[in-house]
Amino acid sequence: MSTAIKDSLLAQVAEVLPSSGHKVTVVGIGQVGMASAFSILAQNVSKEVCLIDVCSDKLQGELMDLQHGSNFLKNPQITASTDFAASANSRLCIVTAGVRQKEGESRLSLVQRNTDILKNIIPKLVEYSPDTILLMVSNPVDIMTYVAWKLSGLPKNRVIGSGTNLDSSRFRFLMSQRLGVAPTSCHGWIIGEHGDSSVPVWSGVNIAGVRLRELNPTLGTGEDPEKWNELHKQVVDSAYEVIKLKGYTSWAIGLSTASLASAILRNTSSVAAVSTSVLGEHCIDKDVFLSLPCILNANGVTSVVKQILTDTEVEQLQKSANIMAEVQAGLKF
Repeated sequence: MSTAIKDSLLAQVAEVLPSSGHKVTVVGIGQVGMASAFSILAQNVSKEVCLIDVCSDKLQGELMDLQHGSNFLKNPQITASTDFAASANSRLCIVTAGVRQKEGESRLSLVQRNTDILKNIIPKLVEYSPDTILLMVSNPVDIMTYVAWKLSGLPKNRVIGSGTNLDSSRFRFLMSQRLGVAPTSCHGWIIGEHGDSSVPVWSGVNIAGVRLRELNPTLGTGEDPEKWNELHKQVVDSAYEVIKLKGYTSWAIGLSTASLASAILRNTSSVAAVSTSVLGEHCIDKDVFLSLPCILNANGVTSVVKQILTDTEVEQLQKSANIMAEVQAGLKF
């Protein structure tokens, strides 16, 4: 917009480039979408964020609220629209849209309702940003990632689910509380479904390379006198507990999403537990998406870490895959 003052103040030398090349679009401005957008902006993961939602008034309010904080966020470019055209040329599209999980409701019961919502979102995102990477956060995230892959036509490496990145963080936090060691120094993975059939990899849990199973061979089993297996139950139950107490989850999943966005946009090749195609991994014969430790960078998932799992852990992972396959079989596209 040109004004007399602007014209007197500035002598234009060149056109302003339309995009930084690191544009992030967040679809869905509920609690999770806004926590994700805020975390990305606050951590300076991207300086260009676009919000998309069907609720125009709330969208405008959230946009203004964030823009008013631009002075404290290193001057990002924040836009918002109900029109998917605003998402054009996004390097990363994060989808949090969907109906919210109710108290006591399993993630899997959300399946068809959220599949129908994705039908109106995914093709439009890919139309305007054909080179984008899709990061799915909507629950049940493993099924929704599979649905997004089917609807998008993108290669599997560029359709990623937030998966058990958060579950693994919850696991490490609970471990840290027991041991008095920082969560970042506690090493443990939750793989499989982001949900009730997730698999704790007890065989690999370690602090500074010291495997806890070598100190306690019954770690994570029913015979363990210290009942470490309760940690996994707490991980599975924690979302339900938070939803019961405050109505929704937001901050932890927002921070998890920003962490994954950072690995992609900064091309770090970090390892994170994200939902990816697991056909052929650990003898899984179902075409489903589940979480395994993956290398994340500017091309999405470029490698899957071949964890050395026990027979029990492999069986649990295959069981998780079978549950996903059963649910997918009933989907109506």
